Amino acid sequence: MDMPINRFKQRLCRGETQIGLWLGLADAYCTELAANAGFDWLLIDGEHAPNDLCGMLGQLQAIAPYASQAIIRPVVGDSALIKQLLDIGAQTLLVPMVESAQQARELVRAMHYPPQGIRGVGSALARASRWNSIAGYLDQADAQMCLLVQIENLEGLANLEAIAQVEGVDGVFIGPADLSASMGYRGNPGHPAVQAAIEDAIARVRQAGKAAGILSADQALARRYIELGAAFVAVGVDTTVLMRGLQSLAATFKDGVAPLRPGCVY
Repeated sequence: MDMPINRFKQRLCRGETQIGLWLGLADAYCTELAANAGFDWLLIDGEHAPNDLCGMLGQLQAIAPYASQAIIRPVVGDSALIKQLLDIGAQTLLVPMVESAQQARELVRAMHYPPQGIRGVGSALARASRWNSIAGYLDQADAQMCLLVQIENLEGLANLEAIAQVEGVDGVFIGPADLSASMGYRGNPGHPAVQAAIEDAIARVRQAGKAAGILSADQALARRYIELGAAFVAVGVDTTVLMRGLQSLAATFKDGVAPLRPGCVY
């Protein structure tokens, strides 16, 4: 059996723009619907959605037959949790709330086997190695790992260059919702000051030679970020897409159904 290739990482290295969708419904059947829709990547959210390890495993399995590539966002950048996520088959992680180069270096170590890293060797139990059916998995795995770090507060912005320059960090994702809150504009990521900070951050990430990413359900903003060179852009969230569709249908037949507030990140 051959080693699964991380096509998301390959495309990042080639400088291709990749369009993604955030997944918060925490259901493998819904995840497969999204995989069938044709997005380049799908983010399984373990930070704010009610996803546990077994649920994320099911969603990885649902995505696997499709062209979409799976990314998991853990609730926190803990090395033990990272080990579990990699063992169930995740190859790309987006770690929230990264604030320093030292934190980024620790995450890189958690993503790789010794002697370069500290990932525990338990491949006989791991879906990632197809339970030791992939010849040479331990020697090939590190090359397929992709680490994305999320910058979403003022401390992270202040340390952005140092974080982006850490070897083993493949991409830097700007989190508009938390960033706007940390800047004093909670719930208003479209504020000019927040947008200026985001545009500057994208430029600084690119200057460091790394891929920049972001999430925005505002189509005009998403296109603006792509024009600025963001390489992996999420353009919606499944919960929001579903809620808007449901509200639109209800409003067709009922008065007083309020639509979702426009202009939000998600």
